[in-house]
Amino acid sequence: MSAGVVMAQTANDTQATQNTTTSTAQSASAPQASVSSTSKVSAVATKSARQLDTVKVSAVEPALGGGLMTEQDAPKAVSTITRQAIQQAAPGANFTQAIESIPGVITSTDDFTGLNDGNYTIRGFTSDEIGTTVNGAPINDSGSYQVYASEYGDTENMGDITVQQGWPDVDQPISGAAGGSIGWATIDPSHTGGVDFSQTLGGNSYHRTFVRLNTGDLGPVRSWISYSDNEASIWDGPGKQRITKVDGKSLWTIDDRNSVSFSMQYNRETKTDYMHLTKQQAAEQYDQNYSSYWAVPENTKQTASAYCGPNAPYNACYYGLHFNPFKSALFSADGEFTLTDNLHLSVVPYFQYGSGGGSGASLFTESTAGHDEFGYVDADLNGDGIVKNGTKGIVYGINQSYTYRPGVIAKLSQDFGSNDTLVYGVWWEKPREQQDEVYSLVSPQDGGVGDIWGNTDVIRYPNGQTMRLYNEYTTTTTEKAFATNTWTPTDALTLTAGIAYIWAKRQGYDLEYQGATYGPLYDQQYGGQLAATYHKWSPTVGAKYQINDANQIFFGAGRSFRTPVNGALMENGAAAQLAMIDPYPGHEYSAIEKPETSTSGDLGWRFYTDRVSASVDAYAAVFHNKQVSGYDDNSGLTVYTNLPDIHMRGLNGEASVKLNDMFTVYGSYTYTIAHQQDNVDAGNDGVYYTRGKTLTNTPLNAGYMSLYFHEGSVWANLNAKYRGAVWGDWSNTQQVGGYTTFNLDAGYNFADFGSFLHKPYVKLNLFNLTNHQAFTWASSNPFLASTSDASGNNKLGQYYSPATYSILEERTWMVTIGASFN
Repeated sequence: MSAGVVMAQTANDTQATQNTTTSTAQSASAPQASVSSTSKVSAVATKSARQLDTVKVSAVEPALGGGLMTEQDAPKAVSTITRQAIQQAAPGANFTQAIESIPGVITSTDDFTGLNDGNYTIRGFTSDEIGTTVNGAPINDSGSYQVYASEYGDTENMGDITVQQGWPDVDQPISGAAGGSIGWATIDPSHTGGVDFSQTLGGNSYHRTFVRLNTGDLGPVRSWISYSDNEASIWDGPGKQRITKVDGKSLWTIDDRNSVSFSMQYNRETKTDYMHLTKQQAAEQYDQNYSSYWAVPENTKQTASAYCGPNAPYNACYYGLHFNPFKSALFSADGEFTLTDNLHLSVVPYFQYGSGGGSGASLFTESTAGHDEFGYVDADLNGDGIVKNGTKGIVYGINQSYTYRPGVIAKLSQDFGSNDTLVYGVWWEKPREQQDEVYSLVSPQDGGVGDIWGNTDVIRYPNGQTMRLYNEYTTTTTEKAFATNTWTPTDALTLTAGIAYIWAKRQGYDLEYQGATYGPLYDQQYGGQLAATYHKWSPTVGAKYQINDANQIFFGAGRSFRTPVNGALMENGAAAQLAMIDPYPGHEYSAIEKPETSTSGDLGWRFYTDRVSASVDAYAAVFHNKQVSGYDDNSGLTVYTNLPDIHMRGLNGEASVKLNDMFTVYGSYTYTIAHQQDNVDAGNDGVYYTRGKTLTNTPLNAGYMSLYFHEGSVWANLNAKYRGAVWGDWSNTQQVGGYTTFNLDAGYNFADFGSFLHKPYVKLNLFNLTNHQAFTWASSNPFLASTSDASGNNKLGQYYSPATYSILEERTWMVTIGASFN
């Protein structure tokens, strides 16, 4: 099969890892591949793969390393985390946590619950430069390309997760990937009806309930629907996180050659934010977050989070003002149709909806003047009982978005004999995204907010119009045509070649300070209609040679493409419009005209035997036109520019060794060099000396190792994760050290109880066994974090600010009990 194959598995495999009675090390059988396999959705499917689906053969490549590795045969770097490994990990984990062992991947989360989205890079490319799909549908934000991992399903419903470290397959519905891709499919429904249930308790008041109803076969249709309720306290301060998820899938088997599946992922979350710390804050107190402090009358001397902490006497630091409310839904279908013996059609329509955002505290001014002026309101803001002109007070602001995203990908897979397959097709989507920032009054007595979603009780101008910092609307039409050919001229040699053409148009408007008609020109409404078109060819080639049954070598190369984020059009355009009506010399901005592109190459070797398996690949990539943000003094806006070139070089490897029938060792290693080739012109912030400097959150060395044990009903996995030192700013003036953390997963599988209760189990997850303290992720990534820079930064007065970091959660635990009933 090709690189991006994502197999749909069945619901009766939910507790396969807990209830198997044979070793799941390298000789284990993988879960069943369904006729609705989304391998045809996300990658080139060979004729042999379709034949396996048609006759419903359940055997695929064996899982290695306790499920952390599988056999691969693509002419490019690919790694897969199996369903087995996902099921052994934390029950509420998101995909960011699941892929942490994969070579080339660097990950971090604010806690271990999976209720926070997390961060990751692959070979130095950030998460918004990596394309991600679920059931063949793209889930990167259509405007910013950010990925919010907590939104997409429960681990009990996930199949294997496949990562392509270098570049996506050309037939994937991705326009926002300068780097590689991540993809998985939800499991197919079981043929047997019943209920799957699990309950988890853990540290920091963590509790989780999961229930899934399986209908079994109802004629040609079988379905499941699941519900989970997840809640935990913030581990280093006041506040809570709660996520409710509803997932579902139905499969209609028309006959043994045609099927249609329907999938749904719904998510509703309300979460208190984690505060990311400066090095100074962490040195003063490691486990600190936003505070429970609220004073009457208000203390408004500081509003920046750099001044916050558990004892900060500033109302802006009150945890009740820092929320992330969001709800989303993803609906998709997958039609798989065999038109002739040699021609197969796949059609995947999808629709995505999202609404919500992130909140914080802003400082407004009391005023009885009656002007439509931004930031001035006729209300008692500070709780002293009067409205006094010029008095400052805290209000609640939420930066929110609304997304409506329809799309469809359709492709044909045509065989020319048994060793030559051509896949060709088209992808279309047209998302609409509305973004703004609105404000609500805060109770001066206790800091309470009437509507954290920002839908009601918003602050308005005297003329009745809603007061907004900005109002931005974008439609993005994306059209893609592609073709890729896989040819095996001999049993040993496989050749691939592909080409895709992507055309994208962003259009809409950006109105800053919408409705404001009084005050300085830069605080009155400006902006307007904007549009830009981007297009690019993306070719790929590859070759794999099977030396013998155990050894293979491969080479691949590809060019990937990312349309500029919507802010690169909208905010740059608004800044340019203000410069026309309020000239400010030296501040001429225009929309980013060049898309991001990256050209990558892989050269690797793979070795598979019954007891020892290994894969090593060396890679090189040139990343052009990376979008970076700067600052415009005239408008106060974040504006975008391009960093012309970044060079990435490195070595990735993973290996699995089966010591005996009970023990298996797995390890992966990541070596990355990612250097900027130019200095950064950040507008009014200055020109920063970044040439030759390393990208943030990109350690030179990283590694992962696990010892997996399985004997009868007992299994356990002890693992260690190492991440080397990383830079916190682009100019490499502040660095945080490396760290190693140890975790343990273990479980026991009980025998069935009668004919009603099946596969009961108990699972224990322990995290950060040594209770280590560490900085895990550079969050703010300023251009310059320190004035003491030997390379010459700040000599010309560049703006600098301290870098902020996520920190490693203290030692914690989870215990899960579960069973199936039918």
